[in-house]
Amino acid sequence: MENSAIHPAVAPLSYLLGRWRGEGQGGYPTINSFLYGEELLFSHPAPGKPVIAYSQSTWKLHSGEPMHSESGYWRPKPDGSIEVVIAQSTGLAEVLNGTYTAEDKVIKLHSQVVANASEVREISRVFEMVNGELCYVVKMATGVTSLEPHLKAVLKKKWELDQDFQRHGVQESKRQVVLERVSN
Repeated sequence: MENSAIHPAVAPLSYLLGRWRGEGQGGYPTINSFLYGEELLFSHPAPGKPVIAYSQSTWKLHSGEPMHSESGYWRPKPDGSIEVVIAQSTGLAEVLNGTYTAEDKVIKLHSQVVANASEVREISRVFEMVNGELCYVVKMATGVTSLEPHLKAVLKKKWELDQDFQRHGVQESKRQVVLERVSN
C-alpha cells in the first residue's frame, strides 16, 4: 500500500500494516502456562477513514490446533490517543482507550469496558517495536485476581520472514515447511 493511500491519522501507525507472525507464551495464576504460535493482521481497508482493521489468531505450537481468535478496529487520533474495539472468539468484547507515540513506536491500551460471560473485568495491552519486531504484553484482571500478566509474544512481519530465508539461503522446500509450522 502506498503511503499516499493511507489516511493521515493512520500514517503514524502505518508500520503496523501487514501480516505479523511469531510465537508467544501465556499463563495466569488460575491456568497452566502454555506456548502458542500467532498471526496478527493489520490493514487499512478504507483509506478515506481513520481506521485500522485488526485480526489475530493463535494455535498450539506442538499440534497446530487452533486456540483463540479476535478481530476489531483501531482508531488513532492526531493527538496521540487511540480507541480500539476487539471481539474475541471466547465471547469477550473489549473497548480500550490509550495512547501511542509514533517516534518510540509504543502503543498502550487499557480497557474502558469488558463485556463477557466469564470473570474478566479489566485488560491492558502494550505493543512495542523492538529491533524491527512487534512485541506485546497483555495483562488481565478477573473477579479473583488483580491485573496480572497473561500473554506476551514477539512477532516478525511476514515479508521479513521471507527476506530471512533468502538471506540465509534456505531452500524453497525447507522454507515452506517452516512457514507451514508458523502458520498452523
